[in-house]
Amino acid sequence: MPVPRLIASCLLALALLVPAAAGLAQSPVAGDAVDATSTLEREPAPPLAPFVARYEVLAGGKALGEATLQLVHLSGPRWRVDLDMGGRGLFKLAGINAEQSTVFEDTASGYLPLSQGTVRKTLFSRKQTTGTYDWVGRSASWTGDIKESREKPVPLQPGDMSGLLINLAVIRDAGPGETLHYRYVDNGRAKPHTYQVASESEGVKVGDLSYNAMRVTRAPDAGDPHDDEETVIWVAHGVPTPVRMLQREGGEDKYDLRLVDYTGVQ
Repeated sequence: MPVPRLIASCLLALALLVPAAAGLAQSPVAGDAVDATSTLEREPAPPLAPFVARYEVLAGGKALGEATLQLVHLSGPRWRVDLDMGGRGLFKLAGINAEQSTVFEDTASGYLPLSQGTVRKTLFSRKQTTGTYDWVGRSASWTGDIKESREKPVPLQPGDMSGLLINLAVIRDAGPGETLHYRYVDNGRAKPHTYQVASESEGVKVGDLSYNAMRVTRAPDAGDPHDDEETVIWVAHGVPTPVRMLQREGGEDKYDLRLVDYTGVQ
């Protein structure tokens, strides 16, 4: 059973793990209807703040397990974003667990990745990779259990980010009707990611909670015949992580991550 890449190119994103055997804050109101035609206005992005968010992971309407996304302040401009997928459901039955972390700096020019670690486990295997973003030498490289075709260093360009950092960047940058351009450099690969933000908000119901959120969509790369993945992220003002992340492949829903709860961390 594959572990889905999380959006973000998320956070979440929220959120994206490679396949293997995851102002004033808007207050969600349980059971209340949401005006799905509200026109959005650009809100200034708040500074980074630590949080822990829990997601339910679904496939075909069935519970696969849980995902936890957290942002940790290390010191000064240095942060770490962690994703842990596993827990209960089919993930637990299959002994599947996946963990990924990116250490980065929050700079005036954006999020600067420094290192990355990924561990993927099943009942009978354990794979681990380590990535280093060398901004002096302008290259990123990965070691460990990685495909031979991805062992070569990847030349770095200003603004390059890992998948988890792109999730954070979408939360930071999303504005009504905007087009967001990033370059995804992760696990020995580099490719452009373009996200389109809806011009109007819509109601998103997650469990018993309803949010007024922006839909942010990354369509498959028309220039890449092997790219059939579409990622949809819903961003709600005041919530530091996507409230929902949907991965579609070949035009069909594949994985669905829905926010269960989140807390700020002092």
